[in-house]
Amino acid sequence: MRNKPELLTTAASLDEMKVLIAAGADAFVVGETKYGMRLPGQFDEAGIAEAVKLAKPSGVNIYVSVNNIMDNKTVEELPAYMKRVAEAGADAIVFGDPAVLAIAREAAPGLKLHWNAEMTSTNYSTANYWGRRGATRFVLARELNLEQIAEIRQHTELEIQVQVHGMTNIYHSKRSLIGSFLEHQGKGERQAGLRTAEGLYLTEAERPGERYPIYEDEYGTHMMSPDDICMLDALHELLELGVDSLKIEGFMKPLSYNEIVVKSYRAAVDAYFANPAQYEFNENWLEAIREVQDPNRELTYGFFFKEQVY
Repeated sequence: MRNKPELLTTAASLDEMKVLIAAGADAFVVGETKYGMRLPGQFDEAGIAEAVKLAKPSGVNIYVSVNNIMDNKTVEELPAYMKRVAEAGADAIVFGDPAVLAIAREAAPGLKLHWNAEMTSTNYSTANYWGRRGATRFVLARELNLEQIAEIRQHTELEIQVQVHGMTNIYHSKRSLIGSFLEHQGKGERQAGLRTAEGLYLTEAERPGERYPIYEDEYGTHMMSPDDICMLDALHELLELGVDSLKIEGFMKPLSYNEIVVKSYRAAVDAYFANPAQYEFNENWLEAIREVQDPNRELTYGFFFKEQVY
């Protein structure tokens, strides 16, 4: 039997971590916006240390996101930051920039390296390229289907991570597009920090029912998918492939929602591994999520069952 995959999620605070650990989370991605993108909460170096202290007694792993678009000034700060992250006891960093990998290998050689470029992690040759350079995990692009995931699993020794629930990012710019627009409209000066209170979204004239959430922080503008991935009732197909990490994206979701999602996926994973041959999906697991799902956001399988041509 294959090893049980970890259930990976996000948290905005230590209090949220406590709730989600109790719900069944095995690992968290945390960090601060200066170094990591699209984080639900800010964990500075002291916060990372506290997260580790909270997680370790339960056997929970802490991964630090260092996958932002790096400018020269930020790169200069990375060696000291990496050392402090390692000293805090983090288990791994999530990176996309080769500069981060090179600096981490020198400044914090004990940290595991999870490569996540979001869009270009689409084949096993790329996975093995980064594996030869020290990466231990390959975070798969959300555009891959099950057949492509299976092929990658067969051709790499790296751990592979797949997002199974939540929204996805579809556009990112380093520019302050929302601030510029609001300033142009005479609706106030630009403000620093996450802009979500306005409930901003984009929509197309041809598809008025689809809303693309859009927000801005001090490091850029982000546009998100109009629906949420939900692989819960087909999760056994991923488990059969030997995926190592299942990511629940909790970004821009309330804790009450994320707690229910984690509990449902925890129940499904545990039931499958208790007896794979006799596994049966329990519709109540999915119904619990449907009851708290935003009616404006459809639950979909994403690209898992689609033919995607690159």
